[in-house]
Amino acid sequence: MTDTDALHGDTSEPDPKRWWALAVIAVAQLMVVLDATVVNIALPSAQRALHISTINRQWVITAYTLAFGGLLLLGGRIADFAGRKRIFIIGLLGFAFASALGGLAQNQGMLYAARALQGSFGALMAPSALSLLTVTFSEAHERAKAFAVYGAIAGGGSAIGLIMGGVLTQYATWRWCLLVNVPIGIVAAVAAGPIVRESRAHGDTHYDLPGVFTATLGLVALVYGFTKADQDGWSSTTTIGLIVVAVVLLASFITIELKTKHPLLPMRIFEDRNRGGSFLGSFMAGVGLFGMFLFLTYYLQGTLHYSALKCGIAYLPFSAGVISAAGLASKWLPKYGPRPLMGTGFLSCAIGMAWLTRIGIHTSYWIHVMPAQLIISIGLGFAFVSLSSTALIGVGNHDAGVASAMVNTTQQVGGSLGTALLNTFAASATASFLTLHHATHHATGTIGQQALITGYHRVFTLCSFALLLASIACFSLVQSKKNHAVSAALAQQSSPLVIGDLPA
Repeated sequence: MTDTDALHGDTSEPDPKRWWALAVIAVAQLMVVLDATVVNIALPSAQRALHISTINRQWVITAYTLAFGGLLLLGGRIADFAGRKRIFIIGLLGFAFASALGGLAQNQGMLYAARALQGSFGALMAPSALSLLTVTFSEAHERAKAFAVYGAIAGGGSAIGLIMGGVLTQYATWRWCLLVNVPIGIVAAVAAGPIVRESRAHGDTHYDLPGVFTATLGLVALVYGFTKADQDGWSSTTTIGLIVVAVVLLASFITIELKTKHPLLPMRIFEDRNRGGSFLGSFMAGVGLFGMFLFLTYYLQGTLHYSALKCGIAYLPFSAGVISAAGLASKWLPKYGPRPLMGTGFLSCAIGMAWLTRIGIHTSYWIHVMPAQLIISIGLGFAFVSLSSTALIGVGNHDAGVASAMVNTTQQVGGSLGTALLNTFAASATASFLTLHHATHHATGTIGQQALITGYHRVFTLCSFALLLASIACFSLVQSKKNHAVSAALAQQSSPLVIGDLPA
């Protein structure tokens, strides 16, 4: 085997270190999954420590998801052409550095910047890790095992993160929920050097930087506009100006993608109604689910007075539901096809979210929260397994990577916009309740708690509506046959940009 063969990943013999490489890549995936769940549990404590306002707390989530979702497609192209191993190691070290910056944050601006930096390096690390899995495991049976391990980390890691987040926040400090990534990232990066084999794709190395800038800045302007809407009102000059700028930038992005020879996001992948339905479903799921985790965490810790550890444990039924349903969905997909699983799955999510609108100051976790979690998580497990394979139905080999990555991109972008918008609606509903009852914004006791509950009710109602739209989109647009879904699921294992993380 020549050095050139190793560079391009075109080897005729299995990599003798491939299972060690899988272990390194799995550790990196675990770090990313832990970060998502750990931060959710730590957010109330971080908000108090850094004096973050209610309207601005969503930036801890959206700074990460905007950077990750906005740069994911570019990160995949950079990894392919600059060297997947090299970019993987850079992503690991950068993620560790950003985590240290966040853990040491002295003010909210520093924390937001660290989270955005985490998302940026995550956008380099995630696609390069999956590309490395694809080129490292060339034999179909071994590749299936490798992806199964990777998927198990994505599912099981969420549960680990929930418990770890609770333990670290309660018995150490919320800062360690970010600092814990530092040793993990450094150890994984050092191990990747001698173990992981370098590979690089052939072809054109042009990057669509104008597309990246217009898309990312447009989304940031839109999220900031939603934030300013609560502070200054929807009719304020600042709010309207930001939203207009966002629309202009996003329209420019679409124009650029239609005209450039090397688009970041080829518009042709949206032409098939199956893919369109899966992308729309993923986007609406991001809108509904990311917001749900934010506000349910505040309800558990703020209203029911759960400790951080107890809050993490309270989420375990959700992880169990997703993992169980995903296992069943992978068996039922070849038999029933994706349409009924996706449509019914998102409908189940909408019903569970509607159940959460019944929570109150003194309601029971076992009667209101846990059953709703199970209904949502089971529906999500069915929907996302089917959705991920449907995104690749009928797509050409040259578009398989971007099509599969779009599932995660749409989910992250939907989560960014949804979290910002829902946070604004919740704050507005809370303020209206206090005004109606002639109370101040600093009201405590029953009035203050009921005001917060009113905001949560509005959020869960809107989340339920978003997930209902996802269900309708899947039922009306997805028309793939069973054999097409099976072929797409097999193709997904060969795609270098498959991202299968679920929000948790």
